[in-house]
Amino acid sequence: MLKAELRKEYMQKRKALSYDEAFFLSEKIFRNFIEYFKPLPGQKVHIFIPIQKFREINTKLFIDYFLSRKIRVFAPKVVGTELISVEIFADTDYEINTWDISEPVSDEDSGISDFDFVITPLLYCDSKGNRVGYGKGFYDGFFESISVSTKKIGVNYFNPDKNIDDIWENDIPVDYLVTPDAVLSFSGPSE
Repeated sequence: MLKAELRKEYMQKRKALSYDEAFFLSEKIFRNFIEYFKPLPGQKVHIFIPIQKFREINTKLFIDYFLSRKIRVFAPKVVGTELISVEIFADTDYEINTWDISEPVSDEDSGISDFDFVITPLLYCDSKGNRVGYGKGFYDGFFESISVSTKKIGVNYFNPDKNIDDIWENDIPVDYLVTPDAVLSFSGPSE
């Protein structure tokens, strides 16, 4: 299927979830991530802040867990045409940008490129790790700027069941997909 068709289909599927269902599924995704990847104090995680109206995965569960265990947390912020990574803390202030996304107020890019994990928003992911997002391309550019050893992890309520037909040469797939039911690896066995 084409990305535009998948984007529309999976946006509708997401919106059909109640807030309670989305939270319940988010908890399952969170538990699967923790059990599989076992993040450790001192590691660095880049993670998105969820857009509630789009029923995105509730990453606040992840963020609270990471901060309580001295795992460094970084959130994306769009500055101009670039996605930067801002380190966040329990007392970080946020603002809503022009796309209705909550971002840290700070414009200070952390300069970090050797993240242990980048937890990535997406609407759909196929069985090869190819992603359908919101179509802005920010994460492809961001993925090019980070260490090749960083684990790029998509999170989604739905398992892959269709191939994406219109992959571009600049599209960068994720290495893993975490769903409520499974952790799928697209890059070989976990280290």
